[in-house]
Amino acid sequence: MNLLLAQCTPQHEALPEAQLQSWLDQVPGWLPDAERQLIARAFRFDNYYQTMAFVDAVAELAHAQDHHPEMLVSYGTCTVSFRTHSAGGLTANDFICAAQVSALPEAEQA
Repeated sequence: MNLLLAQCTPQHEALPEAQLQSWLDQVPGWLPDAERQLIARAFRFDNYYQTMAFVDAVAELAHAQDHHPEMLVSYGTCTVSFRTHSAGGLTANDFICAAQVSALPEAEQA
C-alpha cells in the first residue's frame, strides 16, 4: 500500500502486534509508545510562525482524512501522535496519516 496516496477508512480493530514493525518501517522517525498504543514524532522548527504553519497543514490533512491526531505545540516544536481510539490501538489509518504528515512541505523545515 502506498501510504502517501491512501485514504483512511473506518477501522475498528487494531493491527496485530506482529505486524507493527513492518508498518513502522514505512514511517521513519515515528516512534511507538506501546503503553499508550500510539505512534508519535516531534517536529522542530526555527520559530513559532513555522510551527503554526505546520500545525495548520496537519489540521487540513486530518480534516481531509477524517483522522485526527493529538498535537502538543510549543514555540519551536510540535509533537504529533496518532492512535485509533475506536480500535483501542494502532490501525492502518495511523500510519497513512503519519506518512502524509511527514511528507508535508511544512515538515521539511523541521
